[in-house]
Amino acid sequence: MEPNANHALPLQALQEIPEATADAKKITALVKDSGKITGYQLSDGSIITREQGVELARQGQIADVGIATKKGTEYLKSLPDDDEGNNLGNLPSIPDPNGDG
Repeated sequence: MEPNANHALPLQALQEIPEATADAKKITALVKDSGKITGYQLSDGSIITREQGVELARQGQIADVGIATKKGTEYLKSLPDDDEGNNLGNLPSIPDPNGDG
């Protein structure tokens, strides 16, 4: 088995893998409303919507993510690597300031 074979299947689940720019930000927390991801907090402290996150990732402004689609909705996914700690699902969650809870 080749060394990166375990990454092949997760990569196939991604619709796009944008190339990040040198000054790209990282996602530091997930913004959630009633358990649903509605946005992301970035390494500069800014909070963006899920849609803004997808667009910024396409522009190379968010590092270490790919774009996936589920039921017609685009969202960001971590790029697979050997570090579970940097997966988006393992990041802290913060409440959506515009949500109901």
